[in-house]
Amino acid sequence: MSVQPEMPPRTAMQQPAAMQVHPELRPAFEALPQFSDPYEDIEGTREGFHAMLAAVPADRTGVDSERFGISRADGSVLTVEVYRPEGGAGSGGGEGGDGAPGQGVRTAADGAGRALPAVLHFHGGGFALGRSLPGQDRAAIALCRELPAVVITVEYRLAPEHRYPAGVEDCYLALEWAAERAGELGIDPARIALAGKSAGGGLSAAVALMARDRGGPAIVHQSLCVPDLDDRVGAEEAADAEGADGEGADGEGADAEGALRARVTTGRSVQRSWKHYLPEGTAAAEAYAAAARATDLTGLPPAYVLVCDLDPMRDAGLAYARRLMDAGVPVTVRNVPGAWHGFELYAPETRVAKEMTAHWTGQLRAALYPVADGTPYPVVG
Repeated sequence: MSVQPEMPPRTAMQQPAAMQVHPELRPAFEALPQFSDPYEDIEGTREGFHAMLAAVPADRTGVDSERFGISRADGSVLTVEVYRPEGGAGSGGGEGGDGAPGQGVRTAADGAGRALPAVLHFHGGGFALGRSLPGQDRAAIALCRELPAVVITVEYRLAPEHRYPAGVEDCYLALEWAAERAGELGIDPARIALAGKSAGGGLSAAVALMARDRGGPAIVHQSLCVPDLDDRVGAEEAADAEGADGEGADGEGADAEGALRARVTTGRSVQRSWKHYLPEGTAAAEAYAAAARATDLTGLPPAYVLVCDLDPMRDAGLAYARRLMDAGVPVTVRNVPGAWHGFELYAPETRVAKEMTAHWTGQLRAALYPVADGTPYPVVG
């Protein structure tokens, strides 16, 4: 008989003190703005995010991209963007309808060049924002260059306008589409991986479950970076705050703990995300919404799980990694000491951030270019 996995017990690390911030990250931490509720004006939050991205366009050197529309069952269209190294398999020389440089239509008619591995990249943003501007997904561009690989970004439907299962079904549809068109896209169908941070990591884990259960495309690796896997994270914290008639809300508290909680993702903010993602009235998420709810993790692809010390989602990520191991799934785990959720966005030039990025990227590269089977390991740079 299968038993619903329990949420790991709350620990002191889920209520961290500011003094635990990594010394190299303290200047970035001190400069953090006060944390605010993005859902108070979700459209305004999205507009602000896109304005920030537009202020510094991404460096697309060495990378081409093309946008595709995928028909959903209801006739609506899911947009994906396919990033490829310039001149790689599946790339051509056409121009897009908007005339944007480097964003031409790639026919891939002759499939010239060696097929590359593929990464389905699902963006983060609490299931509600985080979508990049067309041709500007920095994570996809970096992976495309550095692995190298064909990287497919998915503009899945966002909450709260589109609640579960809309977003994850879009991600699975994109996986099926990529696998079916591997030849014309210049993809090696035996080397397809899933990757994402935060909500994107949660979606990656869920899509891996769906592919297993539905007999879908083979997945060689799932890269789960600071993944949002469990709708129970922060539930006790949110309940405690409600019981105190609103006292202890994010941003309050004069002690070291309060100073940290005013600036970074907390259990309460994680609960806000789930409240807007899950259908109204949901008491317990389904496994395809929150992979930590799955009772059977056997037969899943090898995984990489990255967590951060000061992230309220840390313990759930570690618990999921352990359950994968217990189910016989090969897992690599990395913890970033003294770091908060999304710290690399504010301290990208620190050694801590660079080492973290190099580690998860290196693990993904190793999965896509395994040495044991004789596949030549790419020389990057």
